[in-house]
Amino acid sequence: MINVMVTHGKLLLTGGSGMVGQNIQEHPLARGWDILAPTSKELDLTNYDSVETLFKKHKPEIIVHAAGRVGGIQANVAHPVSFLVSNIDIGRNVIMAARHVGVTKLLNLASSCMYPRNAPNPLSEELVLKGELEPTNEGYALAKVFATRLCQYIRSEDSSYLFKTLIPCNLYGRYDKFSLENAHLIPSIIYKIHMAKKEGRDKVEIWGDGLSRREFMYAGDMADIIFRCLERFDELPTLMNVGIGHDYTINEYYQSVAQVIGWAGEFFHDLTKPVGMKQKLVDVSKQMVWGWEPTTTLHEGIEKTYEFYTRNVKYEF
Repeated sequence: MINVMVTHGKLLLTGGSGMVGQNIQEHPLARGWDILAPTSKELDLTNYDSVETLFKKHKPEIIVHAAGRVGGIQANVAHPVSFLVSNIDIGRNVIMAARHVGVTKLLNLASSCMYPRNAPNPLSEELVLKGELEPTNEGYALAKVFATRLCQYIRSEDSSYLFKTLIPCNLYGRYDKFSLENAHLIPSIIYKIHMAKKEGRDKVEIWGDGLSRREFMYAGDMADIIFRCLERFDELPTLMNVGIGHDYTINEYYQSVAQVIGWAGEFFHDLTKPVGMKQKLVDVSKQMVWGWEPTTTLHEGIEKTYEFYTRNVKYEF
């Protein structure tokens, strides 16, 4: 094994066992960091004292906050209290402990669900808190707004604290959740179409008319921009969207997954089901000026995600 010298110092990563956290740790640039990524068993992020104690013990140069309770529409609608309270507790504890311990660099990962449901697309960073949120994931969105504003408030009180936030578009990829209850759009489509092929079914249901538009970026690309941000942290805007700059309809995502899996059946629409916002496309102007863009195409990303699914996930839920 080749020993790689750590050149950037200690990075503390929350949410290391989640999709984004796993992609961060397997990225080639991770080898330049001494990464500490405690599991939920090793660190309860909802317990402030535990968080502060660990931060004091390890004294990281920078924190990447990628932890949180996540899920698709079904999970958000069924458990709004947990999505609100758990994520507020986690965000508050990580950010305030970093401040109290004296960690001056923190990269907070937010979510594009923070944007108002009726805001004009593409969604620019200035639109946060400028309108009503999407009801189907309001609890999660409020928690993300809270953490983002807390980072901004801390920096406004003391400019030596470089607490910055990225607002990613929807993400998918290796280490995603694939169950229908907890999955986001693309992994749930992969699960549904894989099972249809496995069971010999020739029809798959789509919620709504399938015309709503979504922007999805491969999680490996998200890991890449995070490391670029860490390398150029002082130049990073305080708040910046991250995305691919274009979107697809729900129907197109189903078609793309079917093509990758090799399923040739038909889709039918249940118009009684909730569909969320009609469009959610982030404005990547700041990202482009800053000098980064993703490289993974939708087809490539789905292929990598499906390969991970077939090798690592049990099909019966």
